[in-house]
Amino acid sequence: MTDRKQLDEVRARIDALDEQLLALANERGRLAKEVARIKRQHGEQVDFYRPEREQEVLRRLQSLNSGPLPDEVIARLFREVMSACLALQQPLKVGFLGPEGTFTQAAALKQFGHGVHLQPLASIDTIFREVEAGDMNYGVVPVENSTEGVVNHTLDCFLTSPLQIVGEVELRIQQNLASHETELKAIRRVYSHQQGLAQCRGWLDSRLPAAERVTVNSTAEAARLAASEPGSAAVASDAAIEMYGLQALAEGIEDISGNTTRFLVIGQHSPPLTGDDKTSLVVSRADRPGGLVRLLEPLARHNINMTRLDARPSRQGVWEYAFFIDLLGHADDGNVTEALSEMREQASLFRVLGSYPRAAR
Repeated sequence: MTDRKQLDEVRARIDALDEQLLALANERGRLAKEVARIKRQHGEQVDFYRPEREQEVLRRLQSLNSGPLPDEVIARLFREVMSACLALQQPLKVGFLGPEGTFTQAAALKQFGHGVHLQPLASIDTIFREVEAGDMNYGVVPVENSTEGVVNHTLDCFLTSPLQIVGEVELRIQQNLASHETELKAIRRVYSHQQGLAQCRGWLDSRLPAAERVTVNSTAEAARLAASEPGSAAVASDAAIEMYGLQALAEGIEDISGNTTRFLVIGQHSPPLTGDDKTSLVVSRADRPGGLVRLLEPLARHNINMTRLDARPSRQGVWEYAFFIDLLGHADDGNVTEALSEMREQASLFRVLGSYPRAAR
C-alpha cells in the first residue's frame, strides 16, 4: 500500500469519527434540553449551572483519560461542551473586570466556556453590585497573585456584600511588553495594572530603567493606551496585545516563573460538597490577649488545613482587623462544621463566604 493510500484510509477514519462526535454532541444537547424540561415541569428551582456537577464530570473524565490528549486538554474540551449545553438550558450572564482582553476575562472563559454571555465591567465594586442586583448571574474577580499577594479591593468588597463564593479559578499569568515601536530604546512610558507592573519590576528596572510607569485599571486598558501613544508600551496579555494590534517586544517578562493568579466566582449561593472543596470565611477576634490563637485553635484540633490567612481593616473601629481565612473542606463536612461552630463562639465577627470546589491544578 502506498503512503497516499494509507493517508486516505486514516483520513477517512477521522472523517467517520468526526461524524460520530457531531452526532453525540447534538445528542448531549438534546438531553440537556430534556433535563431543563423535566425540571421546569416539576416546578424545581431553575438553576442549571451546577459547579459541583461540572467538577465531578471533569474529574471523572480525567481519571478515565488514557491519552494521548493530556488531562488539561480534555478538561478544556469538555468544559466547552458543557458550556454549549448549558446555553441551551439557560443562557448565563457573567460579569468580569474589563475591558475585553484582561486576564479576568481569560479566567471567566476557563471557568464557564464560550457558551455564556460575558460582560466587561469597569470595577470590582461594579461586579459585586451587578451580581447582587441580579443583572449578572455570576461575577469573576481576582483575589490573589502568587507573586504580589492579595487583591485588597476584592477582600474589602466581601466585608459588606451578601454574595457567596461559588468557585475558584487559577490562571498561569504570562506578561509581555508590547508596543507599536520596534525597539526598546524608543519606549518612554509603560502602562499596566499595578499588579502587572509589580510582577515585572525587576525586568523593567534592568531593561527600561528610565521609562515612566503608569498604573491603569487593567492590562487591556494599558494595551489600548499604548496603541494610541507613540513612545508607549504596555505590560499585557497575549489577548490584549492581539486585540489592539500591538507587537510583542518581549515575552514572559514576569520576574518569577510560574506566576499564577487566583480568581473567585461570586454568586447568590454556594454549591453542595464534592469531596474536594475549599471554604472561605471572614472573622474578627475578640479584643483580648490570645484572641486570635483561641479563634484558630479549633482548626488544628479538628485536623483542618488552613491554606490562607490575610488581615484587612474591619471598618468597625480604629486598628480593628478582619481576618480572611481559606481552609480545605466544605462547611457541611462534619469536622469542618464543628470547627466553624467553635470558632463562631470565639469571634466578634464571623461569616462563611462560601464553600466551593477546589480549582483543578
